[in-house]
Amino acid sequence: MVGYGSAGGGGQEEEWSEVNRMGIYELQDWLVDRRHCGLRWQAQLSTVRNKIEAALRDMPEHEEITRLLEGTAIHYSHCLRIVDILKSTEASTKNLFGDWQEIVALYEKDNTYLAELAALLVRNVTYEIPALRKQISRCQQAQQDLARREDECQLAAAELRERFYASCKQYGITGNNVRQELLALVQDLPSLLSKVGAGAGVLSEAIELYQACVEFVCHSSEGPVVPMLRYVGSKGNTTVYEWRTGFEPAKVERPEVQVVPEQPKEDTIDWGDFTLEPIGDAAGGEAQDNEIDWGIVVEPSPQDDAIDWGDGEGDGAQITVLEDGSEDPKAAARGSDALTLLENAATRNQFIDELMELELFLAQRLVEMEEEADVLSASQFQLAPAILQGQTSSRVSTMLANTRELLDQLSTRRMQHLFIILASPRYVDRVSEMLQQKLNQAELLLAKRETLRQKQHDALTEQGLLEPKLDQLQERTRELQQLIEADISKRYNGRPVHLMGVSL
Repeated sequence: MVGYGSAGGGGQEEEWSEVNRMGIYELQDWLVDRRHCGLRWQAQLSTVRNKIEAALRDMPEHEEITRLLEGTAIHYSHCLRIVDILKSTEASTKNLFGDWQEIVALYEKDNTYLAELAALLVRNVTYEIPALRKQISRCQQAQQDLARREDECQLAAAELRERFYASCKQYGITGNNVRQELLALVQDLPSLLSKVGAGAGVLSEAIELYQACVEFVCHSSEGPVVPMLRYVGSKGNTTVYEWRTGFEPAKVERPEVQVVPEQPKEDTIDWGDFTLEPIGDAAGGEAQDNEIDWGIVVEPSPQDDAIDWGDGEGDGAQITVLEDGSEDPKAAARGSDALTLLENAATRNQFIDELMELELFLAQRLVEMEEEADVLSASQFQLAPAILQGQTSSRVSTMLANTRELLDQLSTRRMQHLFIILASPRYVDRVSEMLQQKLNQAELLLAKRETLRQKQHDALTEQGLLEPKLDQLQERTRELQQLIEADISKRYNGRPVHLMGVSL
């Protein structure tokens, strides 16, 4: 703990060798043991601190005194400086000057000041400086953690936005107004389905191939295969009424798409504008004027005004019974009959089923044609029609590709959602809410990022306040070290003293 420069007497040499083996934490015990300080220095110091607190209440405004009292506890060296200042500024105030002289005297009794300086030095090195360093380290670590979390929020928000726009792309919308864009897509659905129906015309050869194969292999003529697919390929995506009856409707009354209005943020009950008027006295004449008018007029009719059932002579009304869904001469398509085959869920499912049926046949036929060692299959088709024997694997492969392309057009995610929207308009609200939720989560993450950024700024500000305090405390600790070294040096004939273990 303590070192020296030159050698002294034998007793001092032994004492110095003992001092050299001590650490800084044994300094106070060493001062008391060598009787440099009294045993009751703590009680004496308590008296001194009480005197200082009382004297500070009446201190005059002075710049240097204020600077001395900032950032650290007042000690003996400060008191000496205050006494010097008061000599020149407050000489007439005998009580205040005398108080500080008494404080200095109490400090010097049994070298209480030296024990206090040693205690302050140990406390600063052991607790105060490490605590400030730990606080600064926590601020630095917090800044790193907050910066990392801020980046994570930024990345997560960007990912949610990317997912939002990717979902919008699957629906075929831009995402500026999800609900309105989805409703607009439903309006374009009939034209999209008309293109699909027109594309079914390229499957005529594949359908005939399938028909010939079924008739040849099964020896059956139960009817045409894939009738819906055959019909759409020849006539296009007609109405369900025309498919069902075989007649083109003279009038098409399509069902209106029920667009569910966007719900307001606050649902309020509209009670309407009601005006309550007195009904009047039930026994008076005013009651007749205020009676409820039901809009029914009952007038007496003579016996001659009987109901004319159309049995007599003259031009009576003719009642004609028509079949359900028909008119004379041509019917009007109404309700589900007014929808096209690919708009109606039942007929669309049949169309897709027949497409898949045709796809499976072509895929199986292609496998059979590509198997070179299938002698049995080749011999079976020797008596087959020309359409079966004249096909090549490349041609069948083209038919299969056309079939799958048409099937893919109806199986896209966008088309599936459009069908759901067509069947349930409230689905638009669910999709809009789902997509909007992603944007809301992104906004929340961006708001959280701003909060983290503010916390990071606060941690940086706190670090900026703590670092000057640490520098000031380290400077005061060096002063304490120098004061103790100088005081001990005087007690050993001015030999240089170095306190060891003071880590700043």
